[in-house]
Amino acid sequence: MEHAVRPIAVTPATDCANVLPSADFGDAFAIDVRNATLDAPEATRRAFAGQPGWIARLLALRNILVSPLGLKSGADESLPASGRVGIFPVVSSSSERVVLGFDDTHLNFRIIVDVKALDETTRRITATTLVHRNNLFGRVYLATVLPFHKLIVPTMLARVGNEADQGIVQPRLG
Repeated sequence: MEHAVRPIAVTPATDCANVLPSADFGDAFAIDVRNATLDAPEATRRAFAGQPGWIARLLALRNILVSPLGLKSGADESLPASGRVGIFPVVSSSSERVVLGFDDTHLNFRIIVDVKALDETTRRITATTLVHRNNLFGRVYLATVLPFHKLIVPTMLARVGNEADQGIVQPRLG
């Protein structure tokens, strides 16, 4: 099954208002997969596990560039593995929704992974990104990373679809 990842219009104030009420940017991408048991923690783990090399290299370059500016550039090692997915802290988690993110000096962001049953066998996975830009640097930063973000998120969602179709089962998030 070929997976079409498509953008969805998101209005942060109405769609995810309680997650980051001050958001001034939001976007979302979705994919439908045939997997009756897929939940949000598993979809999130699949999306962030084993990133393609080009994404890992982009993130490594980003970390090198922002580290001298005092921005967060890696996983918070004080958090247990169950408290984060990749470098992102888990803000909340349920079978239907996982929220990742943190607040930094330039911007605050949340990544929301929602899983909704469309029927007995199909699940819609939606990855929503919400951002509140705290200052001019946050505006410049978001404008710089946005083209990459629009490539990375659909790629990560497509991985969820591919694994779901192959019946790959991995350990669940803590």
